[in-house]
Amino acid sequence: MTSLTKLKPNIAADRLKAGSAILIDIREPDEYAREHIPGAISLPVSALHAADLTLEADQHAIFHCKSGRRTDTHCIRLAQHVEGDAFVLDGGLEAWRADGLPIEKDSKAPLEINRQVQITAGSLILLSTILGWSVHQGFYGIAAFVGAGLTFAGLSGWCGMATLLGIMPWNNQSAAQLAHD
Repeated sequence: MTSLTKLKPNIAADRLKAGSAILIDIREPDEYAREHIPGAISLPVSALHAADLTLEADQHAIFHCKSGRRTDTHCIRLAQHVEGDAFVLDGGLEAWRADGLPIEKDSKAPLEINRQVQITAGSLILLSTILGWSVHQGFYGIAAFVGAGLTFAGLSGWCGMATLLGIMPWNNQSAAQLAHD
């Protein structure tokens, strides 16, 4: 039976160095592009259902996310995709970084979509509140609209602002690639 045992970053690093494990990053591609552990395979939990994960007979999988919460939430689904024992990086990427282990960062990659939504929504709410207070009360409607959109996103799992931001030129993968070349 497959189990998911938590591994401290230094133990996981030793297993990776020895070649007895592979590291699987379950964060979304935009998060991985911005920052990841060298050698980690990007396999977003959102694409797990279509994944074909094959390990060598003597290898084990070590799953990780940013803080460990996502891997904890999806541990049963993750375990179902590997034969034998599987592990979770205790504390995720944040713990790996805190232990001084290497991270690959690409500061030219766009911010993660969720962060872009937070910045945009927060800015719109703050600006509309200031304008509602200082110019005209009608600007409060923008804050209400954004708040309603965030509530809908939380309830439905679909975020119109994230969809819109996802098609912006700075988030276009080919445009982002050209910026690196």
